[in-house]
Amino acid sequence: MKKHSAKLMAALFSLVLLVAVAGCGSQPAQEEAKPVEKAAGEILMASTIGPIDAGIVAALEDAFAEKTGILVRHVGAGTGEALKIGQSGNVDLVMVHAKALEEKFVAEGYGTKRIDLMYNDFVIMGPAEDPAQIKGLKSATEALQKIAQTQAHFVTRGDNSGTHVKEKEIWQAAGITPEGNWYEKFARGAEGNVPTLKYTDEKNAYTLIDRATYLTLKNDLKLQVLVEKDENLLNYITLIPVNPEKFPGVKHDLVMQFVDFATGKEGQTIIKEFGVDKYGEPLFFPNSEVGKNL
Repeated sequence: MKKHSAKLMAALFSLVLLVAVAGCGSQPAQEEAKPVEKAAGEILMASTIGPIDAGIVAALEDAFAEKTGILVRHVGAGTGEALKIGQSGNVDLVMVHAKALEEKFVAEGYGTKRIDLMYNDFVIMGPAEDPAQIKGLKSATEALQKIAQTQAHFVTRGDNSGTHVKEKEIWQAAGITPEGNWYEKFARGAEGNVPTLKYTDEKNAYTLIDRATYLTLKNDLKLQVLVEKDENLLNYITLIPVNPEKFPGVKHDLVMQFVDFATGKEGQTIIKEFGVDKYGEPLFFPNSEVGKNL
């Protein structure tokens, strides 16, 4: 089936996005939401942007549609915004990567449960000359401490996305509240990791980014991976069905068919092999109980 671009999905979901923005105001998103019409054989999903840009979301959607005839449409948003869309009841499922926000979403009754899907990892990238002298460090917190001490230029998405949440966690672990001219919030950070990394490359600065984004852009980058393979940099991506008890209109039965597919042998094999032919290594690793045994 034809792959869905993020741009096309954004257009299809313009009403949903407006609802998400409304949710930032004084009224809860679900009280202001207007229902989005859904065809009987389709699922609507709000997904973090990185897996969409990498192509794994479309790969899973297309394989599932070919097998079942059920269409999965998605809208891309940072994890914080994706969860706000989920709170509106206008989507059936979310794909996100910020554990604390996910647990809150479930605890407040918007989602049924967190379901392990896949993972990759974050890396800290920076200029070859490495003014903060972080290359080869095994600790992400130590790397951010050195960047802050030298006030080397650092670019953040600053949008409460999963990437930004992970970055904030590491700053907090480092005992630092980053601020000052050296710490730049990218104005278009909400558009995702790809434009953020491209901008950081233009500025010859440091940033924290997921490895999949780096691999898809590496041939066009001057920046280098300077810090990696710290356990604190692991990036776990989960599926959360929107709660049908709170929103009776969601397609829970169809969602669970997709969940079973994505976390089963077929979906987890797609994840395991995705990107190997093009990049020489996978962009993501399977993380369901089935996938861990592949």
